[in-house]
Amino acid sequence: MTRTKPRVGVYPGTFDPITLGHMDIIRRGAKLVDRLVIGVTDNMSKSPMFNVEERMAMVRRECASIDSDIDVVAFNSLLMDFAEREGANVIIRGLRAVADFEYEYQMAGMNQQLNSRIETVFLMADVSLQPIASRLVKEIAMFGGDISKFVTPAVRNQVVERIAQTRLGAS
Repeated sequence: MTRTKPRVGVYPGTFDPITLGHMDIIRRGAKLVDRLVIGVTDNMSKSPMFNVEERMAMVRRECASIDSDIDVVAFNSLLMDFAEREGANVIIRGLRAVADFEYEYQMAGMNQQLNSRIETVFLMADVSLQPIASRLVKEIAMFGGDISKFVTPAVRNQVVERIAQTRLGAS
């Protein structure tokens, strides 16, 4: 009997904060692999609202109810190096719009050049979730808008609390 290598997928992102769109891709991506590694990148160029430890805790909490083998791991390296370290054979990327596709297509091509053993799989976000972007969620919240359609109640509370803390610190 031949034993097949487990299918390991990596879903990378900043998850600042994790949105319902991210959760849709995580749930669906987890069905495609035996183990899903959610790679939380420490990309300081994006000026995150939450530090990497807070984002990892947020992702772990939000994924706790998903009945799959899911690990949440921080990384600050080339995606393909991280994927190799995790034993991944697939990168999972979510797409919202045509603009995402153009960027992701270019990245997939570059990643293929770096490591041809790891495939990239694109998942379209659910139609109702396609416009959601973490950057926009933060912007709406900073201006006092309701973000409850885009994130879970726990994430909403964290974002609102962080904005209040930031404003108190600035005054």
